[in-house]
Amino acid sequence: MEIYIVNAFTDLAFSGNPAGVCLVERPLGDSNMLSIAAELGFSETAFVHKRDRTDHFAIRFFSPKMEIPLCGHATLAAAKVLFEKNTQTDHLHLINIDQVDLFIQWASDQIQMEFPVYGTEPEKASNSLLNSLGLNHTINVRYNREMKILMIHIEDVGQLRALQPDFTALYQSHDSINGVLVTAPSMTAGFDYEYRYFWPWSGTNEDPVTGAVQTFLANYWSERLGKKILNCFQCSKRTGKMKLELIDGHRLIIESTAKIILKGEFFL
Repeated sequence: MEIYIVNAFTDLAFSGNPAGVCLVERPLGDSNMLSIAAELGFSETAFVHKRDRTDHFAIRFFSPKMEIPLCGHATLAAAKVLFEKNTQTDHLHLINIDQVDLFIQWASDQIQMEFPVYGTEPEKASNSLLNSLGLNHTINVRYNREMKILMIHIEDVGQLRALQPDFTALYQSHDSINGVLVTAPSMTAGFDYEYRYFWPWSGTNEDPVTGAVQTFLANYWSERLGKKILNCFQCSKRTGKMKLELIDGHRLIIESTAKIILKGEFFL
């Protein structure tokens, strides 16, 4: 099996979010994909195989713990590999496990991914969850049903960057979510907001750069800032950035780049 390691949402080695990309001739069993994802140890590994049409591919995502229906950085990583392998094409379709058609375009040195747009609803965060994150004040708390993610809006981006969660306590503070996203307005020129994503329930403790959360996070900030085009920064240790554009209230374009750092063969 052909396998790649790709750093997504960056053009540098040792930055962005590393993803495994496995090109398979035919679908693998779920247990095999989960074992491979655990072996690689990245927040997600994408498994890609060609469908009937030339530009259509099936894609599935696995963290070391479970299948993840939708993943931004592993989609970007897979697209980078497929475009590099076929330099004659400038677009493709990646179909996930829920049959969501992720339309991808190659534009100069950037990759543009079309994702759905989701909403959020008011929610409460328990004191134990907030304490485990090191937070004592919030601006807003929302919940996204499609991805089962709790979103916490805080005022101070400096506090966001300095968070050092107690992940054992965080995991024990909730039993029915996939992750917690903390976000704040950016004070850095060129960026609208920053965020970090913690998900010990379904993946690693912290995801270095998360694209799929933009399905609801971009919409949230768009409504508050009155902007359809936004630039965001994930202030994790590895950092990453992306440009976002909301179209018709139903489509989200995520634009960024990726760097392939390793190619090899995986023997099953």
